[in-house]
Amino acid sequence: MERFKLADHADSVLPAGKSWKLVWNDEFDGMELDETKWGFRRNFWGKPLPTFTNEGVVLDGESHLRLHLTEKDGEFYSPHLQTGSLTYDIPKDSDGFWPFGKYEQPKFMHRFGYYEIRCKMTKNDGWHAAFWLQAPSIGAAPDPKYCGVECDIMENYTLFKQQELICGNLWGGYGKDGKGHGHFHFPFVETADQWHHYGVDWSPNGYVFYADGKEVGRVDGPVSEVEQFILVSTECHGYRAEGKASPLLRQAVLPDYFEVDFVRVFDEVPAGR
Repeated sequence: MERFKLADHADSVLPAGKSWKLVWNDEFDGMELDETKWGFRRNFWGKPLPTFTNEGVVLDGESHLRLHLTEKDGEFYSPHLQTGSLTYDIPKDSDGFWPFGKYEQPKFMHRFGYYEIRCKMTKNDGWHAAFWLQAPSIGAAPDPKYCGVECDIMENYTLFKQQELICGNLWGGYGKDGKGHGHFHFPFVETADQWHHYGVDWSPNGYVFYADGKEVGRVDGPVSEVEQFILVSTECHGYRAEGKASPLLRQAVLPDYFEVDFVRVFDEVPAGR
C-alpha cells in the first residue's frame, strides 16, 4: 500500500502499483455537515423508517464526524448519510400510476476508482455502521452492469458477536433475482489509536477490498458500469424486521457514535499521463 498526504489531515492508504488522483472528499472540517455533499436517508422501500433520522450528526471542530445513537421516549434513532438516493426508497407523491415520488438529485455519483473511509467503531451492540456504494436503480435490469451493484466496503454488523467485519457485493435487487457471492468475513483487530482505513478498488476488472492496508476480499464480477453514490450509514436493529427496537439497544451505554475522520474518492491515473 502507498500513502497519500493531504495537508493538516491524516494520510490515505492506497493500493500500490497504481497512480491515484483525489477527485472528491470530505474532511469534515468546521462545525456543520456540508449538505452540498450529503443528504439523509429517511425512507426504506417507499415508506419512512422511524429509526432513520437527521439528528445526532455532530462535527467536533477537529475534522471528525460523529453519527450518534440517540434514545427518545424509549425509541432509538441514528443517522444514515448518502450522496444520492435509491429510487425505490422515495414514497409515492401523486395519484398517477408511477409508483415513486420525485427523484432526489444526487450530490455526488461516480464510476470506478478507490473509495476510502477512516473511522472508529461503535461501542455497543444493537446497531451497526457501514460504508458502502449503491446505485439508484439496482435490480431494474437483468444485467447488473447496467443498473448497479451494492458494494459493501465495510459493515460492522458482526463485530460484537463474532469480532469480525464484513465486505462484499450484492446485485439483481432484493427479490427472487437477488444474488451475491457471499460476503467476506475478516477479523477485527483494534489499532493503538482506534482509527481504521477501509476501502475498495472498483475497476472494470472487478472489486478489491482492503482493511487497514491489507486485502480482505476480491470479486471479479459482475461489475457495475454505472455511476453510484456513497453511503456512510448507521442503523438501529429491530425496526426494519420487527417494527420495534432490538432489546440490545436498551442495554447500550450512551453516548455512542460512529466516528469518521474522512471519506475520499480517487481515480486511477492511466500510465503515461
